[in-house]
Amino acid sequence: MSGLADPQVTLAAIATATERVRFGPMVTPLARRRPVKVARETATLDRLSGGRLTLGVGLGSDRFAREFSVTGEELDDRRRGRMLDESLEILTSAWSGAPVHHRGERDTVAGMRFLPPPVQRPGVPVWVAGYSGNPKPLRRAARHQGFFPLGIDHPDQLADVVAEVTALRTAAGGDAAQPYDVVVALPPGSDPALYAAVGATWWLVELPWVPVSVDQVRGVIRDGTATPRASARAYPVSLIGRWPDMGVHAPSARASIRTRHAPVVDHGALTSGHR
Repeated sequence: MSGLADPQVTLAAIATATERVRFGPMVTPLARRRPVKVARETATLDRLSGGRLTLGVGLGSDRFAREFSVTGEELDDRRRGRMLDESLEILTSAWSGAPVHHRGERDTVAGMRFLPPPVQRPGVPVWVAGYSGNPKPLRRAARHQGFFPLGIDHPDQLADVVAEVTALRTAAGGDAAQPYDVVVALPPGSDPALYAAVGATWWLVELPWVPVSVDQVRGVIRDGTATPRASARAYPVSLIGRWPDMGVHAPSARASIRTRHAPVVDHGALTSGHR
């Protein structure tokens, strides 16, 4: 597939060209990445940006461009799920700055330290993506800082997801006072109020598969959430372009930028006019 930019290089450009942007990849299929390399990349990006990185993770998929098949990557979902969990365990330990001791199904780390650590403590926030109704992504998300449920078509579905992940976090002894993000993807121009009412904390503006121009991205940022029903409240807003696992479709990556309308955060523009 053409028109791709390397996500880590693109995110480094975003980190150094902005001051208030919360940014990150969406979704990183960690099963195809070496976690020790990702640990260095994420810590570096977080330090470059002064603590503004969010790491989106998931299984990824071979459906869209057959990128797993053509590169000989693991195709079995269960196996990739175990690899994802193992990678997240290593990342969490690496971000602490303490020596990492890990011997797993795929990876071994024997007392290595990853310094300097990220600015954000205890580490970079992790959003886990997964289809609603699948218990494994829900359990995985409950162990981290956010959930991006896929296949949400109605606020009632999101309400069920929020209830499930809240119960899982409570059962695991999680601190209910700690911030937790629930992300919903909606088309441009949508009113996120009904989803916010049932627990959504971020609205990802879902851009089409076709190449997206910088002007289109800027237009979404400019409009913010100033819809008739949402204008009384500021919602964190994101832009999400659909891209394969190997790269980012220029000119979109996930990056949050405050708009002029309200303290709203927008993900996605490489250039926005707002720093």
